[in-house]
Amino acid sequence: MTTWQAEPLPLFQTPEWARLVGVFDLETTGVDVENDRIVTAHVGLLDADGHVVDARDWLADPGVEIPAGAAAIHGISTERARADGAPAPRVVAEVVDALAALFAAGIPVVAYNAPFDFSMLKNEAVRHGVTPIAAPSPVIDPLVVDKTFDRYRRGKRTLSVVAEHYSVPLESAHEACADAVAAGRLALALAEKFGPWLPSTLDELHTRQIGWARTQAASLTEYFVKIGRLDATAPAIDGAWPIR
Repeated sequence: MTTWQAEPLPLFQTPEWARLVGVFDLETTGVDVENDRIVTAHVGLLDADGHVVDARDWLADPGVEIPAGAAAIHGISTERARADGAPAPRVVAEVVDALAALFAAGIPVVAYNAPFDFSMLKNEAVRHGVTPIAAPSPVIDPLVVDKTFDRYRRGKRTLSVVAEHYSVPLESAHEACADAVAAGRLALALAEKFGPWLPSTLDELHTRQIGWARTQAASLTEYFVKIGRLDATAPAIDGAWPIR
């Protein structure tokens, strides 16, 4: 993958991080970040207008059966993964390298609900003997940003719903490429809408999201206890971000 270098923006324009953003998404065998496996992955790069500058996709043979429910969502069966997928250790290593190149260049990586993708990738890296990205940074999570600046909007906060709210097209939802690109364009839409109130630097934006995610998890825990979905003595929802 291309080695990218970020350049500073002139003053009084959109936040500097909106000039060039990386995008990252995984489709998996399930939602357990410790035990499920990567099936497909996408790492790419968008310019300030949301155009795809560079992109790479992977299909992995996860080494385990892909449950029918997961296959129905992302369209990859066990048979296809075994026939066409690359060995999981190689895929994991290449995805880690692609993301590390973006971070090394100072380019933020957009991931919707970042703790899922980065935690899954970390655990897969450990499983396959690949050095993990232990502290991914800088990361932009449109889910965290949206919930911070439009906290009381009713309705679900899935990628498809939030993308529609901000008029960001999402075709072929639950394909890693489509979801990653839509998340990147959503981050750019949020930068345009909330730019005057967002941190102008990547370091501050990343740090702020750590606190925002923690606050959101605490609020959700309180709400779940209130409606009886979570016992008051149960552990609170994990608010660690961007990796758990």
